Amino acid sequence: MRKVLILGASGQIAQWVVKALAGDPDLRQTLLLRDPKKLTGREPANATLTIGSVLDRKLLKSAMAGQDIVYANLSGEDLDRQAQAVIAAMQAEGVRRLVFVLSLGIYDEVPGSFGAWNQALIGEELKPYRRAADAIEASGLDYTILRPAWLTDEDEVDYETTAKGQPFKGTVVSRRSVGDLIARIIANPALHAGGNLGVHKPGSDGDKPYFM
Repeated sequence: MRKVLILGASGQIAQWVVKALAGDPDLRQTLLLRDPKKLTGREPANATLTIGSVLDRKLLKSAMAGQDIVYANLSGEDLDRQAQAVIAAMQAEGVRRLVFVLSLGIYDEVPGSFGAWNQALIGEELKPYRRAADAIEASGLDYTILRPAWLTDEDEVDYETTAKGQPFKGTVVSRRSVGDLIARIIANPALHAGGNLGVHKPGSDGDKPYFM
């Protein structure tokens, strides 16, 4: 039986992943979240719940034990500290496969007027995300970093990817689309191993996201 640890499991992307994995009888999900008030009461039968923070080293190490893959959907001004904590726990427990969701724009890879708009709006907020990416790439783990475009709640799966070093495309992507990509990686851990991918909806190019 494969085991996956989902960090930030109450997040909107993570909820799509949890749902996608719910019907797999050969997979066990451990859902770590900070706020028990965000539990829906409809968590799947193949899930175990853990309440706490990834910065609680003892709790994270315990949750990490025996896992095959870790999917992190974290945020905050201390995201780089959170990433370091995840890396340390994985290394301590011998868990190698990591999927970590970050953000577009951390490499100044978004071209044109959209890139200038994005940098002006969230450029300062992206600094811990870039530090997190650097730490993950230096960790020696089998990682996949995802850098989604601005997120929407559209009920659709429609996305393309760009590699690190390529100009970012598009302005938006649905949370469900990102969740679909993550669920595919969890089902096939060799997929995009070592990848650092931008994720966007095809044909969504523009000066800024349509909802802004």
